[in-house]
This record gives sequence, C-alpha cells and structure tokens, in this order.
Amino acid sequence: MKSKLLIFIIIVFASFQANAQNSTVDIMKEAYAKAKLESKKVFIKYSASWCGWCKRMDKQMKLDSTKDFFESSYVIVNLTVKESPNNKNLETPGANILLKEQGGDKAGLPFWVVLDTDGTLLEDSFNDKNQNLGCPASKEEVTFFTKILKNTSKLTDDNLAVIAEAFEIKK
Repeated sequence: MKSKLLIFIIIVFASFQANAQNSTVDIMKEAYAKAKLESKKVFIKYSASWCGWCKRMDKQMKLDSTKDFFESSYVIVNLTVKESPNNKNLETPGANILLKEQGGDKAGLPFWVVLDTDGTLLEDSFNDKNQNLGCPASKEEVTFFTKILKNTSKLTDDNLAVIAEAFEIKK
C-alpha cells in the first residue's frame, strides 16, 4: 500500500513539475487573445538570465515614464531562451523553436519581434544592415527602435520622445 502511495505521489509531483511552466504555445494563445480583445500588437522579447542587455531593456520598458506607453500598445511576452547548460530549466518550453521560426536563433539577445493578433510578423529587431538591434542604446539604434514602435502602435511623437530619452545612453 505504501509503495502505491509513493508511486502516486511521484507521478503527481512529476506532472506538477511538467506543468509548472507554461509552454510557449499556451503563452502565445493567451497573448493573441488578449491582443485581439484590447486591439493591441504582441511584442515578444527573447532573453536569458545571463544577458545584461536583456535586463536593461526590461528595466527601460518598465520605467514609470515608459511603462504605460508599452502596455497601452502591446501585449508584452517575455520568453527565456539560450540559457547556459546549468540553467536550461529557466527556458520557456518551446521558445527556442519559435525564436528559430522568427529568424532570431542566430541573433544575439535580446531579440524581439512585433506580431499582429494572428501571429504575422510585422517587425523584428534586425536593423537595415540585418544586424540584431537588441536593446537600443545609441542614438541611431534608438531612432530605429522608435520608428518601429511608431509603425506598430498609435504612440505619438511625444510618447516616442520619452521612450527615446529613456533608452539612449548619452556619451
């Protein structure tokens, strides 16, 4: 009897662990539904725990001065990819597959895309030279980033100026 109980507990625990982290498919279904309901685009940011630029981009997007602008225009989805071998458990299940489908598997991090509510790619973080922009910091990068935001949202020039000010690293 004890062995059956132990097996049952192990199966329940294993099942709980497998479902503890939502799969990318589930996350994206929820994001598309929310974006449709709220008339927004979907902004996916791929990052990893070791990535300093990823953390900087998160911080800049969540500043008091910028957070409302991003959240009013986008359903923001953060997917964890490309973790070191000892942190593979942090990866979002299936995110590396989606990253590859969106052409970012060979790009550095962060890599980001903007999608419509049907999952059609509208923009990505590749600049005009086909280099991953990542977290914009220079004046040129921030200008490119805000152009993409303008093309995929209803943000005003004043809103975009606030975002540009927050992202640009002054020399």
